[in-house]
Amino acid sequence: MVGAGQRILLSVAAMSRIRLPGSPALWCAALATAVCLATGISAGAARTAPTVKVYFGQGEQLTAVQRPGATVQDALTALIAGPTPAEQKSGFRSYVPAATRIRSVTVSGAIATVDLGAGFMKGTAADTTLARLDQVISTATAVPGVTSVQLLIAGGTPLGLFPGVDATVALTPAALATPNVPATPPTAAPGGPVSAGTRALQEQLAALGYLLPSGVDGAAGPGTQAAVTAFQKWQGLPRTGTADERTLSALATAQRPTPIRQGPAGRRIEILVDRQLVLAIQDNQVVRAIHASTGKPSTPTTVGHFHVYAKFARWWSVPFREWLLWAVPFDGGIALHQYPDVPAFAASHGCVRTTQYDARWIFDFSSVGMPVDVLAKST
Repeated sequence: MVGAGQRILLSVAAMSRIRLPGSPALWCAALATAVCLATGISAGAARTAPTVKVYFGQGEQLTAVQRPGATVQDALTALIAGPTPAEQKSGFRSYVPAATRIRSVTVSGAIATVDLGAGFMKGTAADTTLARLDQVISTATAVPGVTSVQLLIAGGTPLGLFPGVDATVALTPAALATPNVPATPPTAAPGGPVSAGTRALQEQLAALGYLLPSGVDGAAGPGTQAAVTAFQKWQGLPRTGTADERTLSALATAQRPTPIRQGPAGRRIEILVDRQLVLAIQDNQVVRAIHASTGKPSTPTTVGHFHVYAKFARWWSVPFREWLLWAVPFDGGIALHQYPDVPAFAASHGCVRTTQYDARWIFDFSSVGMPVDVLAKST
């Protein structure tokens, strides 16, 4: 197919073999202007090609990317295609199965009725089911003029497929962004017996930066267990959370952890993916070493250099419909935050989980603009 610029250049070639009245220089100048105008028009048309927003998961939130298109059908087709390899490296993930088929899309007024094939419900994990629903609603309503979506699955109304969401009515992003569960209250530490041995262990952990001084009370509990786990992670010991003989022997000669990288003066954080640890650093000295759980292999925490861009005492995760307490986001929907379950291995959707015994401290330690380095290797 020949474009406008190519047609003019072909004309120039033809005219070069024809004798024309007037100055050759004037003809060349006129033709050059015509070529510029034609190619300029083509470039301008490319610049104004319509695009649609497509929403992918990034950590515990959704983030929009641009794709060519103008309709709800275009947007949903791009959504099913998934993020590009470059976007995946930046932590973008889709929970919409690639097997999803668009049966039909109709728009009446401000409501889009979207009928998806049964492949949309592939898999049984409730969290990904909610996330894929939110991706569809957010993507479809980003098309100008569309404010809500009536979702159908294989021609039928979804009943009980999306926990906590009534999908029998047309859904809006605002409805999905409205919290419908209470925030998880802090759990009281079990009141166990106080012992001199436990107090001595806690004092050692606090002196090395693994436990807060307020945690030195002589009673064993989950806060002490998290501190022991953090110590074992730094030392390369089995992550049992129990102060066994190897752990106590290592504690006897241990030094405070040191930063993996030297940085500027002030406060910053290093997240060590291989060790599943958070290092809180001030003036290149480790203030705290904290037990954490980063993104699991299917939704890894993005490695790189970032900065804290906000702080939320209570942050609602729209795609997963859960509260993230004491959240410190640093890369789109990826944040440090409190979570009830913080295993010794990577298990999150891309965020960095910490326990209730450390999350508030990290929140207070952090400030907007503070550097955060996520490191794949710390040895």
